[in-house]
Amino acid sequence: MKVLVSALEHSANVHLKALRQALSDDVEFIGIFDKTLGNPLVDLSALAIMGFVDALKKLPFFLKLSAQMLDLAQEADKILLIDSSGFNLPLAKKLKKRYPDKEIIYYILPQAWAWRRGRIAVINRTVDTIASILPFEKSYYPKESSITYVGHPLFDEIHVFKKQLTSEGTLAFMPGSRKGEITRLMPLFRTLATRLKEKNLTLIIPPHFNEEQIETLYGDISAFTVSKEPYQALYEAEFAFICSGTATLEAALIGTPFVLAYIAKPLDYFIGRRLIKLEHVGLGNIMFSKMCGRRLHEEFLQEAVTVENLYDTYRKMDRKLFFDDALALRDYLKHGSSKTVARLIER
Repeated sequence: MKVLVSALEHSANVHLKALRQALSDDVEFIGIFDKTLGNPLVDLSALAIMGFVDALKKLPFFLKLSAQMLDLAQEADKILLIDSSGFNLPLAKKLKKRYPDKEIIYYILPQAWAWRRGRIAVINRTVDTIASILPFEKSYYPKESSITYVGHPLFDEIHVFKKQLTSEGTLAFMPGSRKGEITRLMPLFRTLATRLKEKNLTLIIPPHFNEEQIETLYGDISAFTVSKEPYQALYEAEFAFICSGTATLEAALIGTPFVLAYIAKPLDYFIGRRLIKLEHVGLGNIMFSKMCGRRLHEEFLQEAVTVENLYDTYRKMDRKLFFDDALALRDYLKHGSSKTVARLIER
């Protein structure tokens, strides 16, 4: 069986690798994905974008790539779209028009409940199998929709969960995986490290970064021990300072208290605040607020990201409350998703 895959983001490919393990050997991927999973159309490093401005600059490239995917779909038995709605939703519409009988599966859906809810109607009429990783997401779709909660992929990837709150250990720093995120946060993290020099400090760096990239992006990291194993590093940490993204949910599920810090390009932030109607930006907060109506962790954005705010949160956070809430969030999400999605593909 050939499956046309469109997985543009690093995080999408982490989930795709877990899914690959749940699929039988006769399933072959074609399309866009990490090169460790086969022979993709393009090197994923060419796809990395950060914000609305960068996306506009690369529009011609993505239009050409979409056309290539549309042609390649002729060889596929099924189609699997993962995240990246800006690319995958227009592609889904083109695919359904040209190949109406090919099943399209969308895994890790656009956050249409947060902004541009009109996308729900597009997904509902274009996608044959809608695989949700958020329990509350189904309530936003029509009753006749094919949407189903398949579990959350992080449970397939994280194998270390705290059974009790730890008060001693290292402090973990995760300044993100994109270049802009890292260069904006690292000066603050380095200054914060001087306030915490009595502690062991771990800097979590994406595993695909080489030494030259690390030196260029992170600057002087002599105060830190470097780790490229995020789950283990978070498990061993008593507290973490984390850029917005999937890492916030990873830390919450593992059971490590943390504070979110995020600095976007001013124009991207300006646009985002007007388009996205969310009270919180952290995935842990979004899910927990949907579950019980309050936030799970502290968030600081833009000018509010200061050394003083981060340090005060570290010193004053109610860690017992956080840990109890994190356990409740684990129960809410229930289980992993890879086996369920594999069954959807192979049925």
